[in-house]
Amino acid sequence: MKVEKCKGFRDIAPAEMERFRLIESVFRDTCLGWGYQEIRTPTLEYLYLFTSVGTLTPGMLRRVYSFLDWDGWSGERVVLKPDGTIPAARFYVESIKKGLARLFYITNVFIFEETGKKPRERWQCGAELIAENSAVADVELITLTLDVLSRLGVEDIRIKISHAGLIRALLQKLELDQQEQNRIFDQILEGDLKVLAGLKADKPELVEALSLLLKLKGKSSGFLKNIKAVSSRKLPEFTASLDNFIGVVEQLEKLGCEYRIDLASGKGFEYYTGIIFHIYSGQEIIGGGGRYDDLIPQMGGKETPAAGFAIYMDSLLKLVKPAEAAEKRILISIAPQAMKEGFDMAAALRQAGLVVELALGEQPETECNWTLEVKAESPFFSLTDKINNRQSELDSAAGVLALLGCGDDDA
Repeated sequence: MKVEKCKGFRDIAPAEMERFRLIESVFRDTCLGWGYQEIRTPTLEYLYLFTSVGTLTPGMLRRVYSFLDWDGWSGERVVLKPDGTIPAARFYVESIKKGLARLFYITNVFIFEETGKKPRERWQCGAELIAENSAVADVELITLTLDVLSRLGVEDIRIKISHAGLIRALLQKLELDQQEQNRIFDQILEGDLKVLAGLKADKPELVEALSLLLKLKGKSSGFLKNIKAVSSRKLPEFTASLDNFIGVVEQLEKLGCEYRIDLASGKGFEYYTGIIFHIYSGQEIIGGGGRYDDLIPQMGGKETPAAGFAIYMDSLLKLVKPAEAAEKRILISIAPQAMKEGFDMAAALRQAGLVVELALGEQPETECNWTLEVKAESPFFSLTDKINNRQSELDSAAGVLALLGCGDDDA
């Protein structure tokens, strides 16, 4: 029988795990420093959490892993969570209920991919800022994302910004029913602009306006102000979304953040209602997020605005490089008659901050600074400094610690 892992899933080898833990650590420390609190939501969630209007697009729902969770003769359909934000919003509705919340998490999500050549399990670091709707809140999330990436040493960072509210405002103007609006919005979010060709022919000026809107690109708040000046009379529905959009980019400009307005870059989730941002390193998308003010009410919570982001760990693993650690590593071989002394010595060295490996059988040569032989007769310890090619014979554990620079000064 051939033993292999499932298609679309992968093992994370020790060298990658070092980078994985670095990303986790930097993300966690940064979020805690910004006043966010860590949560962890279950891997399994009920399917209905993701099927209600305004959660996941139909395209994403077709790619969830779902099955019946049997309970006697009945069962509820559950999914391997395909998204981190929706479970976090569910947690807020169930456990916090009201008031400002800054939450973060590190989780895996599952998306089916037919060929199995692309990842079906994906890791992400995410944060949610709940119960605040302001340009400052949106900017906080964008700059928090940039702070994490800066601490990780990620270079060549670019930000693309879109706004779901502008797209929705035009779709409402087309007088389509809600289901049709959602269908077109979903396709636009999934990057399919050809859907515009099938829109109502009796409102060609609005279809053209939507098409032009999605093609617009700019690099300043002045660009948006020009759009507002042109559209305010004919499309007053744009005003609120444009004011919000302008407010966010003006704050980013004050902070010196470079960005690009690209309204067709809004690929993402149906629950987005306002600002949408994507972050790239080179051509690789490494994170993104947006505002989802309607999600918590749709889950049965109170009217509660919210926004969040995710950083894609699978992409970051290719980009981050752990700093070379000045690690002190020692390999200990223990004589059978000196087991207790050897294990006590190993414990003392670990307590002093060294990495200690026990020599086992025909173990291959390990990269280490020292080797230590623990014997049952005097001299009880034989320490070899492999870097300086020097050997010392000692009779006390304190002497070994002192020679390694981790004992008492008077030892």
